[in-house]
Amino acid sequence: MAFDALFQPIEIGKLTIRNRVVSTAHAEVHATDGGMTTDRYVKYYEEKAKGGVGLSICGGSSPVSIDSPQAWWSSVNLATDRIIPYFRNLSDAVHKHGGKIMIQITHMGRRSRWDGHDWPVLLSPSGIREPVHRSTCKTIEEEDIWRIIDDFAQGARRAKEGGLDGVELSCVHQHLIDQFWSPRVNKRTDEWGGSFEGRMRFGMEVLKAVRAEVGDDFVVGMRICGDEFHPDGLTHEDMKDIAAYYDATGQVDFFGVVGSGCDTHDTLANVIPNMSYPPEPFLHLAAGIKEVVGAPVIHAQNIKDPTQANRILEGGYVDMVGMTRAHIADPHLIAKVQMGQTDRIKQCVGANYCIDRQYQGLDVLCIQNAATSREYMGLPHEIEKSAGPQRRVVVVGGGPGGMEAARVAAERGHSVTLFEGAEELGGQITLAAKAPQRDQIAGITRWFQLELTRLKVDIRLGVYADEATINDLRPDIVILATGGQPFLTQVPEWGYAQDRDESLVVSAWDVLGGEVAPGKNVLVFDSICEFTGVSVADYLADKGAQVEIVTDDTKPGSAVGGTTFPTYYRSLYEKEVIMTADLALHKVYREGASLVAVLENEYTGVQEERVVDQIVVENGVRPDESLYYALKERSRNHGQLDLEALYAADPQPSLATLDDDAQAGFLLFRVGDCTAPRNTHAAIYDALRICKDF
Repeated sequence: MAFDALFQPIEIGKLTIRNRVVSTAHAEVHATDGGMTTDRYVKYYEEKAKGGVGLSICGGSSPVSIDSPQAWWSSVNLATDRIIPYFRNLSDAVHKHGGKIMIQITHMGRRSRWDGHDWPVLLSPSGIREPVHRSTCKTIEEEDIWRIIDDFAQGARRAKEGGLDGVELSCVHQHLIDQFWSPRVNKRTDEWGGSFEGRMRFGMEVLKAVRAEVGDDFVVGMRICGDEFHPDGLTHEDMKDIAAYYDATGQVDFFGVVGSGCDTHDTLANVIPNMSYPPEPFLHLAAGIKEVVGAPVIHAQNIKDPTQANRILEGGYVDMVGMTRAHIADPHLIAKVQMGQTDRIKQCVGANYCIDRQYQGLDVLCIQNAATSREYMGLPHEIEKSAGPQRRVVVVGGGPGGMEAARVAAERGHSVTLFEGAEELGGQITLAAKAPQRDQIAGITRWFQLELTRLKVDIRLGVYADEATINDLRPDIVILATGGQPFLTQVPEWGYAQDRDESLVVSAWDVLGGEVAPGKNVLVFDSICEFTGVSVADYLADKGAQVEIVTDDTKPGSAVGGTTFPTYYRSLYEKEVIMTADLALHKVYREGASLVAVLENEYTGVQEERVVDQIVVENGVRPDESLYYALKERSRNHGQLDLEALYAADPQPSLATLDDDAQAGFLLFRVGDCTAPRNTHAAIYDALRICKDF
């Protein structure tokens, strides 16, 4: 009863969708073999259909034309009839679970790169390049316009012949259709620009051609933005006029509405709001579009949990809710709601690991769910009980890798003891959550805590397990997830000492963890340029410190993803944090009550100094290997992994030796930073692929 609105069927055109939840279009970076929807792609969407989602719109930014390159982000290629049988595999896989599947079709216009693959000449209405991609382009000619219009129609035909349920025309994110719409990009004075009708003409001709090709019984929708958020761009009132204009044709079956354009780095962050944003920040824009159109409206931005989604539907703001990253985190979300297991939903925390990878041309993965997009490898979302004997498993370390190892081993039916030296689980997640823009990442730990409690894992907090502690439990398998410690000894001239009163520098962990009080005039040196450096700078500034963040890289936060670093920069600039690149921390010395940081230019070797009262160094971590080497020789596998089996997600061959000789000792494995510093996803992935076969 609590989710009645969520489970109401809906008609879109002549298609019935079983519920109001959509996985909206996103570039998965999974299509291979020239842009075909191969096995990995199919299983990714089949899992969502199996999990109960009503509609999936796949293939974000899937091009219909040969001069709109798809290879940069391994998107689906609708420019060839080769795709049709692949679509049939995809549609059959989704339909057999009761779901519906559509695809977003587009021409990217200027929003791409020209310097690779077929080396295309990019196009835009007036030859104006896009700031994010920085690619030059030509002014589109009349012949190009009509060719691309027909390409849209043929792309839609291929989707229909492949058994898909519809197409979504991408008129958002500054693709070619909305490049024609926007006065920011379209400076034409011919029939394809100038007046409102002129700027609308290209999109209208595309719509007419697509509808003529696929008929009235095939769904055709449009994805639009609610406001470009540029003074020279399209306003919300403009977008309402545009939506009403196309809706009046009766040829649009639905509108997908997102907030913000994304042709600059700053607006790109709005399109996929990370954890620094409030829930559904642009719902009002979608609701504004719904006021002026008769077709159903879909909205997806920062809608993460079913209660939130149901409230939006009950309020009548939109007709369907997109829960895209929510389904990347947990493709079984809807099934869990239906079974009354909402507390078991692995809720998206807005880390944007998924989309930030996509903007680097890497496959979309979830920071906390290593099975997502690896369904084709046999990595399971639901862990089955082992058919073999119950084992005693000891896990040391309660960070993400250790928690996942304990969860998976317990799901397999084994007796699991988890040791954590701190008084709470979470490891580095707990530290990350202290930063002003990162508090929601603690949701990863909360989910694990609930699952480990449900599975009756023996959790021993505040206990630093040593060799004797582990031996007393007579384990069959030991998993070490002991992490690492800040690496402050790399440069002796930094003056690090274990005694904080003697040390000239402190770590980001010391500050975020509350072990060291923030200074008043602080230099943060960040050699890693991922989240921790900018997080501690933001934290210090939030506490009132005057902060300069210095890096020897090209810019502070250079390894923070494209949808995330803009939110840090907004905050750091607002707090007047000084950001300095190309300088390495060469040496630190005391001068009276102050500290002097000697910085050296990466390219010239010229040195300069800063006089401050605190120096915070973020230089990554060094693995904590002491317990591993204490146990290694007594383990039957000497702590070694079979790498071929690991990379193929096959069982470790050493598992087969457990029953050979009970006196031969335990199996020993390491996961996460105690092997080598990587990230949260890597730790969870290693734990899943090692422990799923225990």
